Amino acid sequence: MKAFIVTTIICMIIYLFLTTGSGTEVLGLWSFMELAFGFLLSVLVGFIARSVFVKDSYRMLNPVRWLFFVGYLIGPFFLALIKANLDVAYRVITGRINPGIVKIHPDLKTDLGVTMLANSITLTPGTLTVDIDEETNDLYVHWINVDKNALENKPVDCKYICGNFPKWVRRIAE
Repeated sequence: MKAFIVTTIICMIIYLFLTTGSGTEVLGLWSFMELAFGFLLSVLVGFIARSVFVKDSYRMLNPVRWLFFVGYLIGPFFLALIKANLDVAYRVITGRINPGIVKIHPDLKTDLGVTMLANSITLTPGTLTVDIDEETNDLYVHWINVDKNALENKPVDCKYICGNFPKWVRRIAE
């Protein structure tokens, strides 16, 4: 029941955020019909997705974790994004590209943490998360500039591919 309520509330907040300004009856932002539809839709989604969205952990309901997440996006992720864009531009211009797939072991324990890291890697130019080993939480990453020593199918140190992303993901999701 707790997962259903949390999922429904989060869905309603997202719905209100996405439909802000489309009506004028309630606070000048929403119509009554729209709020009723949003509530029914949120209850339906909350019922269907209650075990998928929340699972057994409520740690992401902590506002401090969301502040860490925003800090992660504004700070380390944004800087890594700029650096990766410049690196990819340099490699395209000079032709110094040595692509390949490497295995990294970020030592993350939760599904949310592994998903956040995989998405951060994929959003960074020059890297793409190809596969996740569900037993060990190892990531297989297609990388634009693979070191020849990394092609021996041994896990590569995470700092070469994703910097301090795993440290931040641990603070946020674990």
